[in-house]
Amino acid sequence: MFRITIPTRHAAVVYHAGRLVDVLPAGRTRRRWGHHYVLVDLRERQQVIPPQDIPTADGLGVRVSAVARWAITDPVAFLEVSQTPADTLHLATQLALREAVGALAAADLVVALRRLDVTAPVDAATRQVGIATLGVAVRDVVLPHDLRIATAEVVTARLRGAAALEAARAETAALRALANGARLLDEHPALAQLRLVQSAPPGTRLVLQLGGTPEPAGD
Repeated sequence: MFRITIPTRHAAVVYHAGRLVDVLPAGRTRRRWGHHYVLVDLRERQQVIPPQDIPTADGLGVRVSAVARWAITDPVAFLEVSQTPADTLHLATQLALREAVGALAAADLVVALRRLDVTAPVDAATRQVGIATLGVAVRDVVLPHDLRIATAEVVTARLRGAAALEAARAETAALRALANGARLLDEHPALAQLRLVQSAPPGTRLVLQLGGTPEPAGD
């Protein structure tokens, strides 16, 4: 009988004569004669879900890919329930994406991607094979060519409208300022005369009129 070391973030599933005996955590332990030790890596992993064609609610086809983060939480189920547990994750993610994307119209898909989360249904399917799905992130969405052009035109029109609205607001503000200034000058003639003097270019000869006889005011 000798000792073995189970690495950190690993577990060892122990069998004897084909039967489950124990699940050992990380650390140093004695190895029993005639027992079979299967080392299971419990560290987080990532699995890329390749692009798949998914029809949207309005019948347009889009290509969607994703990345799933997962980890083994039940080493025994991972070894015994399914021969290919990672394939269970792959298929569950594909089906969840098809259901989520298929419920959306293509025009709403780009905006909805920010809120699209299929982690819960995928995790429910993978728990039975000893896997916890930690997150599913949509990586790429490829829209049909015509829809990409239409989307670009909508965004361009929206930006042009915003620019025109801002220009109209600036013009309205300028007209309001001019109207306020004109009303102020009309109510205070002395300000109008002062504004006239201020606007005269350098070198202008001003004539100051007192009573009824104009007198030169100087250059």
